[in-house]
Amino acid sequence: MALGLRIRHLTFLGPVRPPATMEFGAGLNVVFGASDTGKSFIVDSIDFMLGGKGPLRHFVERDGYDRILLAIETLDGYQFTLHRSVDGGAFLLFDGLHFEKTPEGQGTPLSETHNEKRTDSLSMFLLDKIGLAGKRIRKNARLETQSLSFRNLARLVIVDEEEIIQKRSPLSDGNVVADTANTSAFKLLITGIDDSALTTTRPASAEENSREGQLELLDQLITDMKRQVKELAGAPSELEVQLEKLDASIAERGQQLADSEAQYRTASARRRELLNRLDEGNNRLTEITNLLERFSLLDAHYDSDLQRLKGIEEAGSLFAALSEAPCPLCGALPEHHRLKDDCDGNVEAVAAAARAEAGKIQIRQSELAETISGLENEQRSFERRLPKIDEEYRAVARQIETLLSPGLRQLRTSYGQIADKKGEVREALGFHKTLKDLEDRKVRLLAEESANGGSSAAEIGLPSTAVDAFATEVLSILRDWHFPNADRVHFDTKAKDLVINGKDRIAFGKGMRAITQTAFTIALMEFCRKNDKSHPGFVILDSPLLSYRKPDNQDDDLRGTDLNTQFYVYLQALQPDRQVIIIENTDPPAMVQALPQSTKFTGKDGVPRVGFFERQALSPLLAPAEEA
Repeated sequence: MALGLRIRHLTFLGPVRPPATMEFGAGLNVVFGASDTGKSFIVDSIDFMLGGKGPLRHFVERDGYDRILLAIETLDGYQFTLHRSVDGGAFLLFDGLHFEKTPEGQGTPLSETHNEKRTDSLSMFLLDKIGLAGKRIRKNARLETQSLSFRNLARLVIVDEEEIIQKRSPLSDGNVVADTANTSAFKLLITGIDDSALTTTRPASAEENSREGQLELLDQLITDMKRQVKELAGAPSELEVQLEKLDASIAERGQQLADSEAQYRTASARRRELLNRLDEGNNRLTEITNLLERFSLLDAHYDSDLQRLKGIEEAGSLFAALSEAPCPLCGALPEHHRLKDDCDGNVEAVAAAARAEAGKIQIRQSELAETISGLENEQRSFERRLPKIDEEYRAVARQIETLLSPGLRQLRTSYGQIADKKGEVREALGFHKTLKDLEDRKVRLLAEESANGGSSAAEIGLPSTAVDAFATEVLSILRDWHFPNADRVHFDTKAKDLVINGKDRIAFGKGMRAITQTAFTIALMEFCRKNDKSHPGFVILDSPLLSYRKPDNQDDDLRGTDLNTQFYVYLQALQPDRQVIIIENTDPPAMVQALPQSTKFTGKDGVPRVGFFERQALSPLLAPAEEA
């Protein structure tokens, strides 16, 4: 039996989250469904667990998971599980397939870095399982070789949604320094012969070493920069147009915001004015009410005084009408009375004084009545005006609370979002500028290399017999898929890519590039299996049927063909020593959806399976902080 690997489980574990597991089997495996549900993340995670550097993308559903398990079995029956932190670092190896919890025991440490002088690395462990440990591949024009790493093979069997549509050879990852090694790894797979017999023609000069180091660093920086550019935005021309639109939107929103703030300030000032008038009016009305109560008591007091004085006056009149008798006050006999002298017993004087005092009180009472009347008029005026002021105040307050304030908040939020977006676009343009600077530096270095008679990317002698047989395998697969007009295919050893019906593969639209890249990858596995050559035994492809979803043009559109059906018919018939994992946004045919190794991500809560990670309430420790 041929050597090879078969992926069985991918599992994320965390102390406060249930296991998130995806199971795979021999032959065809399909994961399809809604966008943003974790399908492409499966590809990234498997690559990460096979030695990829990462880092893994972060999103809310991933919170709470701190380790990953990748369960694998070899075609000869050995089962093992790789354990790694989500943050990267070294691996732990455990015997057996584990996916529900962290395996017990210490495990065997495996370094994440390939080292040909040590066997305790993940790369050497995996290469040993597929019979390629200790192989060497050519790395440059000076015939220098390097130890084969499993990462040299991983890029030939794991094709993500970016690589599958790239306008370059399937053997190139955009790193010119690595192109020679990539091609050498391809040659090793289709011929079974490595480059260990090569002897370097001459040692590299210090200048060449420096140039190669710079190129390698630049390629790494360019790769990282391209990843950041992809995450932020699109092409520079699109960003410039977007920036102009954002500037126009900011100007428009700014004017709307200024007008809205002016209306808000005017309404707020009117509300404060009405509130002050309302408070002052209510205070004055309360004061008037208190004064009227006091003046009413004073008026009653005046009435009481007038009644008393009237009683004194009437009593004096009665005394004057009585016959002579001893004085009721001093007891003097009538003959001793001195009526002309003033004394306390002068009844007439007392009556006159009472009348005078009553007159004064009547004047005061009259003045008090006028004051009360004025206050009552003022009270009625306030009672008429205050409800109208209160009604206007409430109307202005409602306008502020229901219209102006929410509108102002919305405009401020919108303005802030547009400003933030503008910042992101400017940042993306800055990344593009930096990327262009890096690429220009790379071009200058390559020009220097060429001027000095050297080349980082050497011409690899690919045997015509092997590449012709490989091209025939690709043609056979394309015909089985009912690829339109698949008449002839050959492999251009200079471009290191397929030529289909006389047309370079990279000249097709992105949808056609995706399906032909897929044909290249699957044909490589088939060719190796049919010719008893070493191969990892699995391929993972993200969005191979892009022509059914986002064709570039009519020539790139395969929706009028049955390639979608024949593609899956072919993959269903694969031998069990092959494994293909397809990630797609488009729904496969019903016969494929019914397969036990076919999983749909719905993206809808309550409709299983929602995605790779189940959406659920996080623990308080993981819940995102509330916005201020």
